[in-house]
Amino acid sequence: MRLRLVIAYDGSGFRGWQSQAGGGAVQDHLEAAFAQVCGRRIRVHGAGRTDAGVHALGQCAHVDIEREGEIDWTAALNANLPREIRVLRCRRAGADFHARYSAKGKIYLYRLWNAPVLSPFELRRAWHLPEPLDIGAMRQAARALEGEHDFKAFAANRGKPEQDTTRTIYSAAIRKKGAVITLRFHGDGFLYKMVRLITGALVKTGQSRAPAASVAGYLRGTAGKCAFAAPAEGLYLVRVIY
Repeated sequence: MRLRLVIAYDGSGFRGWQSQAGGGAVQDHLEAAFAQVCGRRIRVHGAGRTDAGVHALGQCAHVDIEREGEIDWTAALNANLPREIRVLRCRRAGADFHARYSAKGKIYLYRLWNAPVLSPFELRRAWHLPEPLDIGAMRQAARALEGEHDFKAFAANRGKPEQDTTRTIYSAAIRKKGAVITLRFHGDGFLYKMVRLITGALVKTGQSRAPAASVAGYLRGTAGKCAFAAPAEGLYLVRVIY
């Protein structure tokens, strides 16, 4: 029987999603929780990796289990997970469902705290930028991201370069409410550190350290490779779309 899980976690204290040799990743904790419930190790397959410090509001995963009778999987797993990780939903899925390969897109959110003093409640929840940002310039730069592009300038290598770096961004929206600026990206897929690198480029534009046209230059391949990534703490995986 295949189960489909939707998971939320505060990534501050974990070594990312992907299982690590020394443990401490979100996947490790989920597999340990299944082992407690089922009495044996069960592999958890996620929709994609998130780095250490990155949060998730709606990560998706699937597992294959033998029929275990009537179990409230959500309650049973949460009883064996750290409070910083919560299974929001756990339902039966078809045998052809795959958390990674069935995904049609993802939504990411990046939060900036743009005020002289960082609220203590925003610690490890947002990137603190005390100086005012030019939101208009950031929005102008973000418009260049929408559509299908080669995003190799916004991809970090994870051991080896990605073979296919073309992705489609359906929307790149920037909103400001009080001290909080949110950057929301909806795309068919994202490369390693792509959102953090894009955010870094947009912030440089907002700080007047780079022109709005620089983002388009990265996409055209005339501005080299973006090397400034926003910190992990402001990034949230909002939703995986199927």
